[in-house]
Amino acid sequence: MRGCLIGGAIGDALGAPVEFWPADRILAECGAQGVRDYLQAGTAPITDDTQMTLFTVAGLIRAGIRRDRGLGLTVAVVHAAYDQWLDTQRLPEPPPTARDWLATQPWLYAQRAPGNTCLSALGSARRGGDRIPQYGGLANNDSKGCGGVMRSAPFGLLPPNGAPDTWFFDAAAEAAGYTHGHPTGRLASGALASIVHELVAGADLAQAVDTTLALLTRYDDHEETSTALRTACDLAKETTTPDHTVVEQLGGGWVAEEALAIAVYAALVRPGPNEILDALSIAVTHSGDSDSTGAICGNILGTLHGDAALPAELVFRVEGRGTILELADDLVFEFTQSSRLHGDYGPMTGWTDRYSG
Repeated sequence: MRGCLIGGAIGDALGAPVEFWPADRILAECGAQGVRDYLQAGTAPITDDTQMTLFTVAGLIRAGIRRDRGLGLTVAVVHAAYDQWLDTQRLPEPPPTARDWLATQPWLYAQRAPGNTCLSALGSARRGGDRIPQYGGLANNDSKGCGGVMRSAPFGLLPPNGAPDTWFFDAAAEAAGYTHGHPTGRLASGALASIVHELVAGADLAQAVDTTLALLTRYDDHEETSTALRTACDLAKETTTPDHTVVEQLGGGWVAEEALAIAVYAALVRPGPNEILDALSIAVTHSGDSDSTGAICGNILGTLHGDAALPAELVFRVEGRGTILELADDLVFEFTQSSRLHGDYGPMTGWTDRYSG
């Protein structure tokens, strides 16, 4: 849990300053090895990628609490959590009505180049500006931007034996669909959750990707995502010295399947626990959506190797580290020890107040 979330955050923060830079400028300013450290002094800010990933986690915890009512794990609760994220982009500070613990964190109330598709889709889900959102519906657009996939890893972190393998894929695809209506935007999101799920279940990275590719073929309109992932795998096998010219054969990462493919490629060519910084550098050193590709690569390798393997020089400076790690622990508590935290008839520990937004 911790590795996935903090890994995504450092990849996000590493890539954010160079997101709109051409590769030649990145190499000129960062050196031949690409981006290997934060470009800003002091705390390294995260972007909307990490913000929305954290609200995905909070939504899953709230969905877990609702199981007390006998409703099962309702994915649409995550849509409500994204509605809370929308407040962080519209307001300067937590509103008096904020009750959910994550929504009360002042540092999250900052615009970090949020995706227009996410803003417009979530905004349209509110009726006339009132807080009566229509949760759980497919966005009325045809976008396959990477704003769905970059927040989808947490679905794969849930206990691997708690549901069929297809559930993790389907749940992430559904949640991506709340903002991105194109099938590829949803399927690439499901694929990331599937890869993370397989890693949590004990697969190595190549096995996790292969299993996900096999799963993808069961879905209509899988071709764009399948082709992008297969190309990433083929390039990884052929590459001896990865550089930005190889990465850019996979696209710019602005759309979902390209962002996933770049992140998977970087992880595959540098998969070891001592190679995480190398992989993150590959994932962000290109002329494209560097924060999203870095975040997804960090999610994958952080899940594979755990938080202790992540580069300490990046981890200790990333914005919101305490909140991110605390939220990761809370996700573990909800899905491994929920009976000690809440229930229809108790115990009354304050947990439901913490996640009651």
